[in-house]
Amino acid sequence: MEFVMPAFACIVVVFGLIKKVSVFDIFISGAKEGVKLLYNIAPTIMGLVFAVDLLQSSGAIDAICALIQPTAEFLGFPKEIVPLVLLRPVSGSGSTALLTALYKTCGPDSFAGKTASVLAGSSETTFYAIAMYFGCIRIKKIRHTLFAAITADLTAAIMSVITVRLWFNM
Repeated sequence: MEFVMPAFACIVVVFGLIKKVSVFDIFISGAKEGVKLLYNIAPTIMGLVFAVDLLQSSGAIDAICALIQPTAEFLGFPKEIVPLVLLRPVSGSGSTALLTALYKTCGPDSFAGKTASVLAGSSETTFYAIAMYFGCIRIKKIRHTLFAAITADLTAAIMSVITVRLWFNM
């Protein structure tokens, strides 16, 4: 397995030599474009990371979860996944940490654990993806994308609960 990347690099170089392409010059050109891209999207990503850290450290996420949990339980959602539902669209690493903590407290085979697993596998870090891709090409009007993405995240949460209930008869 450790030879896959070096083998791929050798194949690219050999193919470039056969086609009489200046592989190194093209590599340098691509690296320059990558640095420009990083320069364009770095402020957006830093702002998103700052916002997530601010929400977590201020206790805003806990307060929002406390408000939502009674309604979520009434609708059949396990209360343990409410923080995951809220954080998954914003932070992949934060939601993975919540998922790991949920496994430790509830167990991976519990209803909450299975629902969280399905949710984590079927949802996206919406705000990160929007910030990354739209920021990269400098699109500022994201309202339709944002609405569709949030709708998809809510659908993923609802369908996670339904799927686990139906599939595992819980």
